Amino acid sequence: MMATRILVVDDESTIRTLIEYNLTQEGFQVDTAEDGDGALQMAQTTNYDLILLDLMLPGKDGLTVTKTLRQEKIATPIIMLTAKDSETDKIVGLELGADDYVTKPFSVKELLARIHAVLRRIQDPSEKTAAEVITFGPLTVDVDGLQASLRGEPLTLTPKEFDVLAYLVKRPNRVISREHILDAVWGVDYPTETRTVDMQISHLRDKIEPNPKEPVYLQTVRGFGYKLTKPESEMSE
Repeated sequence: MMATRILVVDDESTIRTLIEYNLTQEGFQVDTAEDGDGALQMAQTTNYDLILLDLMLPGKDGLTVTKTLRQEKIATPIIMLTAKDSETDKIVGLELGADDYVTKPFSVKELLARIHAVLRRIQDPSEKTAAEVITFGPLTVDVDGLQASLRGEPLTLTPKEFDVLAYLVKRPNRVISREHILDAVWGVDYPTETRTVDMQISHLRDKIEPNPKEPVYLQTVRGFGYKLTKPESEMSE
């Protein structure tokens, strides 16, 4: 199996060196970038398994890099490196499609734990047990294979978009609160801003709904949360 390849982006050379050394010791293949423009070019031209991305960068900042990659349908998992007082940036980063964040100053142990947690969800399918494939209306979600399709056409989803869809497709026709989705997909250590969930739902609607402004699958239940359902015309399917 090829070594896991990680892009480390930080404008502080001491931090880049520290992270690169420890990731190399863990057996990862590491590339580095010191600014947003260089990071974006590398991420656009190389298939990375993970990107560690500082938010405060020369040129394009980390939020701009994240937004651009997601707009270009590049779904590489992103862990943001953020300052302690940048709570708003953390939330915006998650809304734009980042998968996790680590607050500076961080311990190497914490960083490695976060990396391994994100990478576990993209492990080699041959290491998985029995496959779990769920079909709901026109949607097919291969939970273990980390793939989803709509009417047979593959969907390009970010890791968090996939996690939200997989969570809902396992609970069809049930109203799920934003808080439950937040806890299940992001975990209790994340900001409790439920608008993060709203943003991911909005992104999913753009990809699975015939008209995202009038959703028929991802329904909003006002005052409660969301429900994955089928329109009446598909109830017999």
